[in-house]
Amino acid sequence: MRKNQIGSGLGIFLIVTGSGHFLFPEPLDEIVPPVLPFDPRFWTYASGVAELLVGLLLLMPIRKYLFGINLKLAGARSAFVLFLIVYPANIYMAIDWLDRPFSEAWVAWARLPLQFGLFYWSLSIAKKIRTQIGKNA
Repeated sequence: MRKNQIGSGLGIFLIVTGSGHFLFPEPLDEIVPPVLPFDPRFWTYASGVAELLVGLLLLMPIRKYLFGINLKLAGARSAFVLFLIVYPANIYMAIDWLDRPFSEAWVAWARLPLQFGLFYWSLSIAKKIRTQIGKNA
């Protein structure tokens, strides 16, 4: 894999899912935990913006810096933090969907362990980026 392609898959994934927050916000509004302040749509749009920005950072060239910060590495680390922040919405969804048909409830519960794959993906990208930066520094 070319060094500039590191993280591109996750970047594209986040841009697609982030776009979904604006194209189809209603289903995402439903999984916003009611304990959060403001209207659920605020959180749907805010998380969509975050996904789009992080996705764009992951598509940056590996040698692109801003104020001494490697943008691609910042994207990988931000992706990990983003996945941590939205995890409670997945937990809320799983609990809230217990009374739904099994096929829907199962999907909600299956998302919980899959999120750990996203944690790993973002951390492994950050590690690869750090390795590439170190090799050519």
